[in-house]
Amino acid sequence: MISQGSGVLIAVPDTGVDKHPDLQNNLLKGVDLTVGGDSGGLRDIDSHGTGMAGLIAAHGQKTGGALGIAPRSNILPIRIKPKNDLGSTEKLAIGIDYAISMKAQVISISMAGEPDTRLQKSISSAIDADIVVVAGAGNQPNLHNVGYPAAYPGVVAVGGVGRNGEFAPISVSGPEIDVVAPAVDIYSTSINGRYRKGTGTSDATAIVAGAAALVRSKYPYLPAAEVVHRLTATAVDKGPPGRDDEYGYGVIDLVAALTADVPPLGFEGATVTPPGGATSAAAQPAGGDGDGGATVRGWVTLGVIAATGGGFLVWRRRRRAGDPPPRISR
Repeated sequence: MISQGSGVLIAVPDTGVDKHPDLQNNLLKGVDLTVGGDSGGLRDIDSHGTGMAGLIAAHGQKTGGALGIAPRSNILPIRIKPKNDLGSTEKLAIGIDYAISMKAQVISISMAGEPDTRLQKSISSAIDADIVVVAGAGNQPNLHNVGYPAAYPGVVAVGGVGRNGEFAPISVSGPEIDVVAPAVDIYSTSINGRYRKGTGTSDATAIVAGAAALVRSKYPYLPAAEVVHRLTATAVDKGPPGRDDEYGYGVIDLVAALTADVPPLGFEGATVTPPGGATSAAAQPAGGDGDGGATVRGWVTLGVIAATGGGFLVWRRRRRAGDPPPRISR
């Protein structure tokens, strides 16, 4: 195996994370910041947070289940809202502060909204603490520009691509976009031991957060800025040559991010040497998973990037019917 994310703690501020069988080995007790909340983050009535955690770290079961990107990483659940369409920048900021205090190495933020001074301060503190902060750019038509916290300097702003590898119309574009990842028809874990599917930059964000965990696990002494540089420098360029507002630096490439010879920051003009013999292949989602999140037997294929011979898979899910796009209401 190249990397499975072992030893990396990933904070997921969201709707909470349900105790899904596919997460039972690496789901820690976190914090519940909702009114009267005492679940330790281990309650989710919406399924959004559980879906993001599954994309990042689901480890499956002996007889099947879902396999995420970094199945040996640990998830720190931070419940900041009961449902995907409710939340506040203040609670997100408090959740980020909590993640810092718990020594998280990656924070995955699958929501986007308006700028806020309190939130910006917490984001800056996380970056100063050497944490890789990954956030979704936001979904159209609710947003037309890259939302916050993705738009803050130092945050990895994630856009989305569709099943054909092209820019997904649901994804917001803009000069802040750093990388893109699969965001359409993505499968993942849900509440009550079930599975869900959805579409949006939320999913792409979780995929990139998992990728950051893989890199941090393989290169434990690499600073957060270099981890991000490794992800952007090895991304597969799409659209106009170089960085652009739809794809950023390109589609994330896990094989290259983990194995390529990447010059350090300050030497960006040097050539990135791709891994020898490593290729990427598309993996088709398994059938039989209804929009209502019905239980699926066997392995749920959650991803679109499979590293042949690489020892890991990047999975994907599709958006649940009626699942609103992520946003922060003020």
